[in-house]
Amino acid sequence: MNQTHNLVVVGLSEGFFRDKFKKAMIATTFRDVILSLGRSEVEPEDVSVRTAVTKERQMKIPFVSSPMDTVTESEMAIALARHGGLGVLHRNCTVEEQCEMAKRVKKAEALVIRDVVTVTPSTTIAEALALMQKHEISGLPVVEKERLVGILTGRDVRFADPSLNVENLMTRKVITAREGITIDDAKELLHEHRIEKLPIIDVDEKLSGLITIKDIILRGRFPDATRDDEGRLLCAAATSPFDLHRAKELDKHVDILVIDVAHFHNVKVFEATKKIMKDVNAEVVVGNIGTFKAAEEAITKLDDVAAFRVGIGSGSICSTTAVTRAGAPTLFATCEVADAVRQYRAGIPIIADGGIKEAGDVAVALAAGASAVMIGNLFARCKEAPGTLLTIGGRHYKQYRGMGSPSARAKRYAIDRYSTPAKGLPEGVEGWVPYKGETALALHELLAGLKAAMGYAGASSVSDLWEKATFLMISQYGEEEASPHDILLPSETERG
Repeated sequence: MNQTHNLVVVGLSEGFFRDKFKKAMIATTFRDVILSLGRSEVEPEDVSVRTAVTKERQMKIPFVSSPMDTVTESEMAIALARHGGLGVLHRNCTVEEQCEMAKRVKKAEALVIRDVVTVTPSTTIAEALALMQKHEISGLPVVEKERLVGILTGRDVRFADPSLNVENLMTRKVITAREGITIDDAKELLHEHRIEKLPIIDVDEKLSGLITIKDIILRGRFPDATRDDEGRLLCAAATSPFDLHRAKELDKHVDILVIDVAHFHNVKVFEATKKIMKDVNAEVVVGNIGTFKAAEEAITKLDDVAAFRVGIGSGSICSTTAVTRAGAPTLFATCEVADAVRQYRAGIPIIADGGIKEAGDVAVALAAGASAVMIGNLFARCKEAPGTLLTIGGRHYKQYRGMGSPSARAKRYAIDRYSTPAKGLPEGVEGWVPYKGETALALHELLAGLKAAMGYAGASSVSDLWEKATFLMISQYGEEEASPHDILLPSETERG
């Protein structure tokens, strides 16, 4: 006998599901708004874009590169840090490879190199040459039982028999300096003795560091570089919340760890992140998040959040929202998280991640409460990005792919960002972007546009922009009218 089931659920209104539409918030994107004009007392060239990237770290420019394997390896991280920004090393590689990338960033122009590559007197010239080539250096201190006994330079081995030992060719009388030497005194010693490397020894005559003329020169070329407390370039690296081993190993070399997961607001992710925070000294950036509630829970349940990485589904190669119809556009997410930070007086910087197409988007993100923006597409176009360079129809392009794309997922290291075993579907695409040239050029254009936008809004600094900037909603037709129109552009004629 068939039973009829009572379909009325006690305690729920008749319009329970219809009310979902009535209560739906508008997920505002960069294309929906423009900055309103404000009374300005500052010229664009006088605008300051200095900002906090974490609670403890400041940058001269508000740009962070995305931890993607076609965007940020050591070369990009070095370029960004030298110009005042920050690179986040991707994790789609072994722990050892990621740590080596971090070491290269830290050695790029340190005043005192601490992790010195050395040889012993019995090392062969062939082995010494291999070390020089691997680490891209031109000289090696020679140590025996940790004591400095000589130095081997590129000139010493240029035409040498590779089977000889280092002790046959090394310079035994080495000019050295003690710990604590100033940069000016180091310059004087290097100049006086016409040498390029100055080993640092401690009170026990043991090698403790190395100063090179190259690093001193580079410090002069990049006065706005983002540096750590020892004067080395600042370095960040991505890690899975579930990879405690990777986090601990990276902690030996980087200043900032970026939790790299598509949806941070997850009980297991929270618990795993707590363990990482407890076991590392580096500052920990959490994300990605996209709602007030996610920020609120992170603020109240996690200690020492260094910054929030905000935005889900807005990246040009991210297909999360298209595939799942779930997401938090970066501008919407930034406003949500910024309100939570302000309400709780948490003082946590926000990094707006995804959807940045031009300088105006950066200005809008900052106006919405962000301290910095994370960029993938625009930096993937640059010379320093690790993506493959290709020529198509006489034009140069660089490879760019999402970390949820099929080819990136083919490397097992990226799988857990998008919970592939659970979802079983790609959440990113791959393709090619126009080649831009050096990162310095891209940064110059972004900075010029950002400062101009801040000038229009009447803001002299990032914090000033937070308080003064207001938005105007713009329709699709308004967006079209605000762009060049009713004219045949050269780029369109070239496309035929």
